[in-house]
Amino acid sequence: MDAFDRKKHWENIYKTKELKDVSWFQPTPETSLDFFKQFNVPTTATIIDIGGGDSLLVDHLLDLGYQDITVLDISAVALEKAKNRLADRATKVRWIVADAATFKPTVKYDFWHDRAAFHFLTQESEISNYLEIVQRSIKPAGILVIGTFSEQGPKKCSGIEIKQYSEESMTDRLKKFFEKIKCITVDHKTPFDTIQNFVFCSFRKLQPA
Repeated sequence: MDAFDRKKHWENIYKTKELKDVSWFQPTPETSLDFFKQFNVPTTATIIDIGGGDSLLVDHLLDLGYQDITVLDISAVALEKAKNRLADRATKVRWIVADAATFKPTVKYDFWHDRAAFHFLTQESEISNYLEIVQRSIKPAGILVIGTFSEQGPKKCSGIEIKQYSEESMTDRLKKFFEKIKCITVDHKTPFDTIQNFVFCSFRKLQPA
């Protein structure tokens, strides 16, 4: 497992597949957008989309008037695809090529969104490091939204192992620094007419005592 080149794997995926042909494709990322509505996230909020690749969430956030969006992905190819799609609007977004497990943020965020990046971290050292980055990089009372395959979901994605989570296991990993707000399960229908069951949980950063 140590020899697995995660970056090379994802660069190859994005070089060889169109957006509409990947399992995570969503024309409208309704579940993610609902969290923005639920928390009435202001358009001036500092937002980061972890593992955003060339997904369409950033397009919808720009349409809604959000002004401070960062999209992070391990694949430079994915981000170039998103920039090309957005054309002139791409200059309104910060693009970061980095592995989520070793990312070193230089700003703090009001809203941290991760749909299906966290579950690719299967080694304890990576998981712990990611969660340490998250707790350091979200502002006091900031919001964290993580979506992963549930215990009823797939055990692999794009040919590689993932780590499944339940509401309980995800909450347990985050309870030291975050208060759970809500967890939901969602059936995502892939472009191939298969169903993937996700668990999405939202958390609020605990205020220092």
